[in-house]
Amino acid sequence: MPVHAPTIATPTLPRFSRIGSMLAGVVENAAVGMVVSEMSGRMVYANRAFSALLGYQIEDDGRQNILDIMHPDDTGIARLQLQRLMRNEAEDFRGDHRFRRADGETVWVTVAASLLRDDAAGSPLYLITQLTSIELQKKAEAALAHSESRLNFALESAGQGVWDHDIVNETMFYSRMWRMMRGIAPDEIVDGNEEKWLARIHPDDVDYVRSNVHRQDEGDATFDFLEYRELTADGRYIWILSRGKPVEWDEAGKPTRTLGTDTDITRIKTVELELAAEKERLRVTLNSIADGMISTNDSGHVVFINPAAELLTGWKSSDAVGEEVRTIFRVRDGATGEIQPCPVALCLGGDMPVHLDDDMILVGKGGLERDIRCTAAPLKTPLGRLSGAVLVFQDVTQSRAMQRELAHSATHDDLTGLPNRPAFERALNAAIASARGGRKHCLLYVDLDRFKPVNDNAGHAAGDALLKQVAQTIRGSCRSHDLAARIGGDEFGVLLNDCSSEGGQRLADKIVRAIGSLDFSWAGRTYHIGASVGITSIDDQPSSPLGFMGEADAACYAAKARGRGIAVHFRDL
Repeated sequence: MPVHAPTIATPTLPRFSRIGSMLAGVVENAAVGMVVSEMSGRMVYANRAFSALLGYQIEDDGRQNILDIMHPDDTGIARLQLQRLMRNEAEDFRGDHRFRRADGETVWVTVAASLLRDDAAGSPLYLITQLTSIELQKKAEAALAHSESRLNFALESAGQGVWDHDIVNETMFYSRMWRMMRGIAPDEIVDGNEEKWLARIHPDDVDYVRSNVHRQDEGDATFDFLEYRELTADGRYIWILSRGKPVEWDEAGKPTRTLGTDTDITRIKTVELELAAEKERLRVTLNSIADGMISTNDSGHVVFINPAAELLTGWKSSDAVGEEVRTIFRVRDGATGEIQPCPVALCLGGDMPVHLDDDMILVGKGGLERDIRCTAAPLKTPLGRLSGAVLVFQDVTQSRAMQRELAHSATHDDLTGLPNRPAFERALNAAIASARGGRKHCLLYVDLDRFKPVNDNAGHAAGDALLKQVAQTIRGSCRSHDLAARIGGDEFGVLLNDCSSEGGQRLADKIVRAIGSLDFSWAGRTYHIGASVGITSIDDQPSSPLGFMGEADAACYAAKARGRGIAVHFRDL
């Protein structure tokens, strides 16, 4: 059962001698944390929400001051404002600050403080402080800031400048990298007028750009990018690769805003001019490139394979050249195991790039398998004729393993390996939804008996080892399609899918017997624990996860009250 939080202080019911019992009940059960302090700051009352939020409970003999539980870094302006209230120099105060919980953790809250005055004299009697958790909001703000910073860093690292065209208002936004590649100062005003932009484009490219730029604004699916030369601030021309598409439309479906990126491809264009035909098949490739690369002709036969591709596929260049690429490059779906169509064949057949990113596995010549992602892109002659394709792929085995590990840790308890509380609640939501369609399930709330002495006498390492053993015992007592989860310190939840009340009782009794039979030895001493189980049925009656959990918890409480080591159904209370 839940462990009481540490206490901090203060007087008892006389603190509400003037407040009616109904109002006192409202305050006590309010969802917002509320603490009443004397004008010195000494806390004399805290409602349930305050204790739940910060872990403190008020006792008669405490001397804890509200200023003492504020985070040290937030005791500047917040302390000053609260002290002004205590000195009767202000009527109220509101702000976002950090407070220290009883367990030492920090939580962000919105603080709303005001004075409670004497009705007759108007003199201040108490400081009323309300605390509302904004921890999720702060985490979301931090995650958003990190995501935006990461996106900006990625774009600048890739040398991509961003532009944003407001078609309705005929305005343009240009990012810092967009300006840098053109030699424009970050704070310099850039006129977004289309004619002025066209004036900076190389004369040989103006007609091409003028004829095709509207296709970009209109989101033409057959038009992928613009390539042109543009004059920089220092008087030289650079090649620009511009990709963009509409992101906003009016009620009639007409684009009103286009977003895109510009990349300086001058070096690529220079290489194209120097290498001419070799450019189309990428015959010149640095051996140090870590990505695998295979180039084919228009019939899909290999004409080039780089060292990284040799390593990943297991095929030597001398053996691979001339073979069909589907023989060299075989991929299967990581989820279904089915062999997938060759991306190069899809690319050549559709005359368009093909991307394989999701859970694809490359099957090497010797049977070695690697997680990969790949892109196949068509190669064309200067006249636009399809001449082949280039396949680029990366070994992402390690990163995907880390992703799977992170995904598992996000839904499972680190200690026992069972699903954690959020995962259990999601499964419970699904069970409730299915019950409205006529299915019946059972929910078990398992709370260990005599577990605390193990922790106190043998230490937390022993407690952890025992919890692992209990988790295995519960999982082993359930059916294969049941879900057992750790939902608290020594509390476990079991969701019995498609199970009657009688079946739930039998499984609960089985779990009680199995845990009661455990002989846990540690440092030469044997410990015996037990378990009390609360059972509730999940049927077609509308309810919520909180409601069903409350029923199971109440039944578990009754099991403990009846002597522990038994399973009690909520219907029998």
